Amino acid sequence: MAEPVGQASGLDLIAVSHRYGSRRAVEQVSLSVKPGEILGLLGPSGCGKSTTLRLAAGLEDLQQGEVRIGGEVVAGRGVNIPTERRHIGMVFQDHALFPHLSVADNIAFGLSRLPQAERRARAKLWADRLGLGGHFDAYPHQLSGGEQQRVALARAMAPEPRVMLLDEPFSSLDSRLRDQIRDETVAVLKQAGTATLLVTHDPEEAMRMSDRIAIMRAGRIEQIDTPDRVYAAPATPFVARFLSETNEIPGRVEGGRVHTPFGAVAAPQLGEGSSAILMFRPEALQEQDEGGVALTVERATALGAYRRLEITGAGMRLAARLPAGPLPPLGATIRFGLNPEFCFVFPAS
Repeated sequence: MAEPVGQASGLDLIAVSHRYGSRRAVEQVSLSVKPGEILGLLGPSGCGKSTTLRLAAGLEDLQQGEVRIGGEVVAGRGVNIPTERRHIGMVFQDHALFPHLSVADNIAFGLSRLPQAERRARAKLWADRLGLGGHFDAYPHQLSGGEQQRVALARAMAPEPRVMLLDEPFSSLDSRLRDQIRDETVAVLKQAGTATLLVTHDPEEAMRMSDRIAIMRAGRIEQIDTPDRVYAAPATPFVARFLSETNEIPGRVEGGRVHTPFGAVAAPQLGEGSSAILMFRPEALQEQDEGGVALTVERATALGAYRRLEITGAGMRLAARLPAGPLPPLGATIRFGLNPEFCFVFPAS
């Protein structure tokens, strides 16, 4: 899937392809990230997202296509500007801090072109912005995982890069700390107006941090859109399944609709008589006092803000996600309707 190149983009990848031997890792990937925008590159392990980031960074030699940063060609057309001259910042999962350097010296590492006093002042500025002022002269082994992650981010931001590249940077943190560091990172990147490419395999992380999400599969981008759109209007069954749990009901198109036990759902894009699959998320199932379909509770689980039910009946086995409340007993019968606004119909594969 290609995306038009923006005139004011911080980062552009244009028809980028890469192979490792006979294996296709990236195939005709085009995307643009504007200054101040966070684009989440989301997909399963091995889909090519980290290779795409490494091509943008210059850590892999570009085989086909073009990479531009701030409108300047940095790879392609016989050009291959080294990583250290691309004016990018990078943060990875393992932090990669220098153990023999203090927090101050780690942050100032990329500022060698500045006078010493200015280097320390810039490092102090970023340490304070990320809540590290009290650890300025500490060493990495004296810091928590979250503090080390902040140091890595401060080091990447101190040179004021045009583009920030984040490759699974929060996966080693525990869940509560991960949410906090994610939010702090977004705030810092937005304040600085940095174009950011975030590589992640975690749909929640992509939804939480990104202005737009590019979903990748087998080296190709299947959809690029805002988080609400990729969730509510997935372009392919893969996108629908990857973002969250789905229910699926096979059917056939009759009169422009797919008929299900819950009623008919419009399928205007599919041909009459064609086989189809109706997909919908668990929250599309809604309890009803009357009407609907009577389904039996096989399992009920409390998950904080909502309840997840496994329900059966009418030849279906489905998952429902309901607001928090008392769990129904196993074997209970509940009537459900289906909100057609949260349904997706695709050709049966």
